[in-house]
Amino acid sequence: MPPRPQRAWQRMLSGRRLDLLDPTPFDIEIEDIAHGLAFVARWNGQTHGDWPYSVAEHSLLVEDIFARLNPTVEQRWRLAALLHDAPEYVIGDMISPVKAALGREYGAMDERLTAAIHRRFGLPAALPIQIKRKIKQADRISARLEAVQIAGFTETEARRLFPVQNEHILSAVGITLCPPAEVRERYLDRFQALIRLIDKKNY
Repeated sequence: MPPRPQRAWQRMLSGRRLDLLDPTPFDIEIEDIAHGLAFVARWNGQTHGDWPYSVAEHSLLVEDIFARLNPTVEQRWRLAALLHDAPEYVIGDMISPVKAALGREYGAMDERLTAAIHRRFGLPAALPIQIKRKIKQADRISARLEAVQIAGFTETEARRLFPVQNEHILSAVGITLCPPAEVRERYLDRFQALIRLIDKKNY
């Protein structure tokens, strides 16, 4: 008999069963994403504060920075910024050196999940390269802020490891740690607000 294939799906609290190797938009729910990201810690949990700094909080910060840097951008690209780390609700957040060590397989899984998530919420499976660069810019600014404010880096270390061009934005935004349940609700609220803006534009 051929070997039985290993289970590659995870049951979500919504009841969905998401196949991590072959994800489809039909098994993705924003409530699962918000819940998962609110309980996934950034920086491997090595942050100051009474609660872990979650990927959901990071995603909210990136979307805020992206919107500040690109005030006339289409609302759907703000949604893309909010969802930029959404696959981590099932594959977790790994620091960059670990991602590099894991290589192509981790990246391919991330790409498949990202494409399915984008299709689920009306975004192109692959974002335009200019939008990806702008989101990455906001992501790097967020990392710079996080490094200094909660992850124990000195300003000198952070400036060397996370160089940014728009340094003026660093003083315009900040980090306030919140309980996971509160962050989950904030993430869902931001998602719904962006969806309403997108729907309004489309009608």
